[in-house]
Amino acid sequence: MKAAIVGCGLIGTRRAQALGRHELVIAADRDLERARGVAAIGRAAVSTTDWQEAAAHPDVDLVIVSTTNDSLTPVALFAVEHGKHVLVEKPAARTPEEIAPLITMAAGRGSRVKVGFNLRFHPALRKAKELVDAGAVGDLMFIRGRYGHGGRDGYEKEWRADPAIAGGGELIDQGVHLIDLCRWMLGEFTVVDGFVCTYFWNMPVEDNAFVSLRTARGQAAWLHASCTEWKNMFGLEIYGRTGKLQVDGLGGSYGVERLSYFKLRQQMGPPETTIWEYPFADRSWQAELEDFVEAIARDREPEGNLHDARAALEIVQQVYSCKR
Repeated sequence: MKAAIVGCGLIGTRRAQALGRHELVIAADRDLERARGVAAIGRAAVSTTDWQEAAAHPDVDLVIVSTTNDSLTPVALFAVEHGKHVLVEKPAARTPEEIAPLITMAAGRGSRVKVGFNLRFHPALRKAKELVDAGAVGDLMFIRGRYGHGGRDGYEKEWRADPAIAGGGELIDQGVHLIDLCRWMLGEFTVVDGFVCTYFWNMPVEDNAFVSLRTARGQAAWLHASCTEWKNMFGLEIYGRTGKLQVDGLGGSYGVERLSYFKLRQQMGPPETTIWEYPFADRSWQAELEDFVEAIARDREPEGNLHDARAALEIVQQVYSCKR
């Protein structure tokens, strides 16, 4: 694939580094120096401040959109209009209504659009899904999930603290990952409850979100997303009738990625325990891209698609509408 990257911040840089065998043709950012920095990763790539030039570039097959939330859908729409496949970062839009035209246009133009739910491609989470699908923990009962970081000096002045740009706070930022993972494991949720609040950061969006979800079968997900965690952490516990799966860490500052499988004994008591550790560098970005390239080649829906993004955004919107 020949790729363009629109938005050359931290995530755009990671996407460029994850291209591997694919070619970066052009990088665009309103800050030309940042665009040049990402273009340099592609060696022969050019840089520009004109995102439309990048998204419509005649040599490009795939446009990677890693802008602020307010620009994700407009840039992706423009790229699809010009016949490109698109990998757009989560949450893909600020609201379900905002993402709707992109879903319609992508279906009508034949372009494949993938949303950046890269946590699905972490090895511990993929192994957990494999075990769930194989019936290793029996029928699922509920999931408990936590995901958080501690912000940084000046966090309340960044674009993520501006509701007009971000569409919300920690729930739409890291919370959508938890929601997506739980939908991946349990399916659709029919009951949504929760609340958001701002405990520490002086900003007009939430720094903590507490979410309760239930499926039509009564299976539950209880989630907490926080940017007052101080020590970065990730934890997802998946409870079945015959066992439990526990994912801890995502590598780097989140700690070594680990999957623990607790298999219930017939006589109850302490379970049989198996632990997998993944101490190597995070390769979820590369794995996600390769899955998308395969989806394009096979003309199938990618894993973590626009419909997944819309479903997560609908849950986010319902939580935001809950009375505090």
